[in-house]
Amino acid sequence: MHTATTSSSAPMSRAVIVHGYAADPTRHRFPWLTDQLRATGAEVTCVTLPDPAAPDTGAWQQAIARVLMTPDEGTWVIAHSLGVITALRHLADLPAPWSLGGLVAVSGFTGILPTLPVLDAFLATAPDLATVAAHTGRRIVVRSDDDRIVPPAATDALATGLGAEKVVVPGAGHFLDEDGITALPPCPLCSPICPTRQNPRSTGPRERGTSRQGHEG
Repeated sequence: MHTATTSSSAPMSRAVIVHGYAADPTRHRFPWLTDQLRATGAEVTCVTLPDPAAPDTGAWQQAIARVLMTPDEGTWVIAHSLGVITALRHLADLPAPWSLGGLVAVSGFTGILPTLPVLDAFLATAPDLATVAAHTGRRIVVRSDDDRIVPPAATDALATGLGAEKVVVPGAGHFLDEDGITALPPCPLCSPICPTRQNPRSTGPRERGTSRQGHEG
């Protein structure tokens, strides 16, 4: 397990949300999460990644860099799926010194995904997880037990590489709106990003029908 060199005691003052493949800030649980975090007084930005259904590594990292810039101990990054590896690459490439208050990786992974070979080129280079861990105070990895897109073992491997705390949400699939996920359940471990205030529009895991091909979220 890597030891962080930054403190996690600073309150969250800024949150950067990063969506994934074929998604955008208006889908899945991103509107709910944005509202929840703004209610705490944090400055919140949900990055709009260009051409989300045809991602380009450089263009996606540049989009994150323009918003995240050099983080500090009041900054948290909350990323999902393909957005996780993109955020990790940006952080790993930052010149020292820098620190990040917290990172929440939902359905994150590194390496090739057998379910989406179209992304092989995008996923060819893995980020330096040790560097990210050493500069990040809280590292939390969230997965479900029935993700049909990212194997749970791949997300567990990411948690190990980051020395992260792990949360498992039963029946949440890939945390997509088509999985019935437009909010995250309250969790003491994730209290910085999952306040107890609930949006009445929020839903939890539901029985899934036919999924939309290519929508990783």
